[in-house]
Amino acid sequence: MMKSRTLLFLLTTTTLIAGCASVRMTRADEAYDLMQFPKAERLYERALHKGESRQARIRLADAYRKHNQLNEAREQYRILNSAEALHGDTALIYGEVLMGLGEEKAAADLFLRVIQESPENRRAIDLYESSIGYNSFYSDSGRFIVNRLNLPGVASAFGSIPYKKGLIIAGETDLKDRSANPWNERSYLDLYYCESKTELTWIDAEKIPGAINGPYHEGPAALSPDGLSLYFTRSNYVNRKLHKNDRNTSHLMLFRASKDSIGEWGDLRAFAFNSDEWSTGHPALSKDGKTLYFASDRPGGFGGSDIWRCTDNGSGWSEPENLGPTVNTNGNELFPTVNESTLHFSSTGHFNMGGLDIFETQEQNGRWSEPVNLKAPINTPKDDFFFVLDSTAKAGYLSSDREGVDKVYAFTMYEPLFYMDGVVKDEKDLYLPNTEVFLLDLTNGEDQSMITGEDGTFGFNLRANSDYRVLGARENALTSSTSVSTMGLTRNDTIRVEVKMQPVRVGESIAINNIYYDYDKYDIRPDAARELNKLARLFMDNPEMTFELGSHTDSRGGDIYNLVLSDARANSAVDYLIRQGVNPDRITAKGYGEEVLVNKCRNGVTCTEEEHQVNRRTEFKVTGMAGMASISSKP
Repeated sequence: MMKSRTLLFLLTTTTLIAGCASVRMTRADEAYDLMQFPKAERLYERALHKGESRQARIRLADAYRKHNQLNEAREQYRILNSAEALHGDTALIYGEVLMGLGEEKAAADLFLRVIQESPENRRAIDLYESSIGYNSFYSDSGRFIVNRLNLPGVASAFGSIPYKKGLIIAGETDLKDRSANPWNERSYLDLYYCESKTELTWIDAEKIPGAINGPYHEGPAALSPDGLSLYFTRSNYVNRKLHKNDRNTSHLMLFRASKDSIGEWGDLRAFAFNSDEWSTGHPALSKDGKTLYFASDRPGGFGGSDIWRCTDNGSGWSEPENLGPTVNTNGNELFPTVNESTLHFSSTGHFNMGGLDIFETQEQNGRWSEPVNLKAPINTPKDDFFFVLDSTAKAGYLSSDREGVDKVYAFTMYEPLFYMDGVVKDEKDLYLPNTEVFLLDLTNGEDQSMITGEDGTFGFNLRANSDYRVLGARENALTSSTSVSTMGLTRNDTIRVEVKMQPVRVGESIAINNIYYDYDKYDIRPDAARELNKLARLFMDNPEMTFELGSHTDSRGGDIYNLVLSDARANSAVDYLIRQGVNPDRITAKGYGEEVLVNKCRNGVTCTEEEHQVNRRTEFKVTGMAGMASISSKP
């Protein structure tokens, strides 16, 4: 399922089949160990024609899988599973092959088998959840229109980055050449420039000028914000000699090239954290060019290849930082791209359709949000990767082998549609008809209103990337507004909202939940601040009313002292509300001391601390009312 662009990250450590005397088998194993998969496939097929060997067939199936010949791999795994049920990693891999072919139901059975054997296998659990929830990948599929680009001059292409009037891509020029790349018997990758002639036609791809392209792999790449530096992936070679470690594996490395005055790329510099022992590549740069993201199977990851990053510290790049388990899995994470504030990457893990899927995540306060699968038609059961937005942020390019060969696809993105489905209820959860509801658009300042139906329901269309506040207005009733946001949401959705209203009874105390004080203190605790914030919003939602905030103590301490303490607590709460924006002319403070207890804990009665704390409370009451909130008087 994973092709050369992916499998170069994976170490292959195998041993010769015990007791295999066949020269053909020995040569097949040697080719497999050298990752010469097409050659290994031919040799294993010939050996199996002479006699069955389960280990040889497992390797043949795996060679087909790594060579991305999924139909052939499925047939070999089917034969193996029919002869003797597959277990463990081999069953898991068979399931992945089936997922890559869109056979999610058969794959689910294999993943469940692995989970029953190893309930802690996180990867099997993720894949099983993906397979049983497969239909959800096709929800909201109309949000994107995807079309393949016809790029002449290259037989396959991926990793497109906008440049001048076209794209820089990594490409192969022919589909069969046994003298070239033994991995797939195709040409090695080079970096090309393709220029757009019209919306549908492109000029023949040409290798980018300068010293970047050589005898082995180059690409994919990332362009610096100023367009003068190109970070690119490259095979580990010097001159024409490919360097391999003691396990006969050649890893990928990261380089930077600079553009000279005549537009050629040269002055190649190796990334400081390259190594002969692991791969480093697939660069991506933040919008300001100060953060470099890349994929690597270096030590310290979570399995396979992970996404890492370094920051520019003024004298070079900082030590690599793993993005952590929210982004990285025990599968493979590859091809990071940065689009505005969003990180896109591809993964064989998470909630996945099969192969590599494209995900998006944002960093918020040092934490990455849970990656979101972009679903169909961006993703397919095959490998989908390298998602790039153009300057409009409404269209862009991705790479995929959904048609059997890596190709670049253009996509157009439509704004998601959002609808607010709301209901207004009273304090007894009864529906309130004929109630005016206001929708305040905090992003552009526009407002809408409507009257609820007989069933208390209302609805509004919402814009993408907008913040809203919704509140109701009804005679002799308090309203509390509700915040709604479509910021960062990328899928069509219906947002359900409940507006609660309660009747106004002038002079009647209403308890405020969780406004408690520590014994003998009047400062606002963090838990009280959260509740007072809600109260501030309530007071501002009802600007024509005046309120009293009353504070109560428990029975411990002297009566006069408790009266003074409660007054201090009430004033402390009122001061807090004023700091949050409540009009000081509309609110007064009053301390009641221990005059109004809510339980048995009077003087001389033994009570627990929890029972005493119930009495250390704050309440509010409406003291005056000139009219209800209206759209013209909103704060």
